[in-house]
Amino acid sequence: MAQEKLTKRSVEQLAVKDKDCIVFDSDLPGFGVRVMPSGKRFFLIQYRRLGRTRRVMLGQFGPITAERARRDATHMLGNVRGANGDPAALRDQERQSTSVQELGERFLNEHVAVRCKPRTQGEYKRAVELFINPFFGAQRARSVTPADVADLHGAHSRIPYQANRTLGVLSKMMSLAETWGIRDKHTNPCEDIERYPERKRERFLSAKEIQRLGEVLRQVESDGTESLYAVAAFRLLLLTGCRLSEIQTLEWTHVNLDENELNLPDSKTGAKTVHFGQAVYDLLTKLARVTSNPYVIVGKGAGSHLTDLQKPWRRVRETAELEGVRIHDLRHTFASGGLLVGEGLPMIGKLLGHTQIQTTACYAHLADDPIKAAATRISGRLAAALGNPEGS
Repeated sequence: MAQEKLTKRSVEQLAVKDKDCIVFDSDLPGFGVRVMPSGKRFFLIQYRRLGRTRRVMLGQFGPITAERARRDATHMLGNVRGANGDPAALRDQERQSTSVQELGERFLNEHVAVRCKPRTQGEYKRAVELFINPFFGAQRARSVTPADVADLHGAHSRIPYQANRTLGVLSKMMSLAETWGIRDKHTNPCEDIERYPERKRERFLSAKEIQRLGEVLRQVESDGTESLYAVAAFRLLLLTGCRLSEIQTLEWTHVNLDENELNLPDSKTGAKTVHFGQAVYDLLTKLARVTSNPYVIVGKGAGSHLTDLQKPWRRVRETAELEGVRIHDLRHTFASGGLLVGEGLPMIGKLLGHTQIQTTACYAHLADDPIKAAATRISGRLAAALGNPEGS
């Protein structure tokens, strides 16, 4: 293996190769730096204990300076040679003693905060802090068994959707625990836990329900009992089929009135274009813009958007006698509207921003109403021809 004095300059100049390689320091035996194909460099120490070669990573070059790494290496290698120490064993022991709560904190900081979108971050944080931590707490992550996970899952059987989401988050945590050396490989205790069946919650408004909703929106807009921007948000959700977060965070720079498009830079499925009709054009052109606020759905704070539409929706829903209807059901109603006017699932999928036709297929049952209406018309005519009109 190559050797040279490891300094800031020499480490920066080390060549990057197709495979990772280790260069050891010429002055301090056992002190080295691993150069990855990505260009990243990691300081380490290497020594032998009980016939085995052991390595301990000291940190990445950059956040850790060459001087700091050399001091740490000198101290650790001194313990190995002068006091029969074993830093790798201490590292493994520390990893194995990691609690579920500590694992959850690392999971949120090193994985979720880096790789997940803000909404997903909130969902994962909620699962960890409200469900996983209170159940496991200081229990060692290494000691969690399938029986423990089954107990957690079963404790929330009354809320199957949340129980399944929590199980998914815990499974990801345990998978990363294997990667981080906290658990042995292929020991994820969540793998054999059967998820609860989840009742599909598709709901769409009938024509009469839409009419009642429209009347209530006009009423609260007129008397000022609800923010005009909350009212606009509900109308946009129904008329575009967008997701709640897409409308809440919609900025005027995303709106192209010339082309009747919303050009969303980010969504659940990535960047997408939402095409809209004349009704949305009229709504957007009449909606008051607030100077220095980039958002379409203006919030109470300066430069902010409305963050809570659930409370005004519950009030509107109650007045319109739409018990149990969720904001997301406005998106379902948009899909059902497309089917009612004869649009096929592929077109509905494009309008909703689905990337896979299987996702749109869940709306197939919404096409039953026009089919039933056609069956009624046909059978009515045939019955009349037979001289036995339906309903007589």
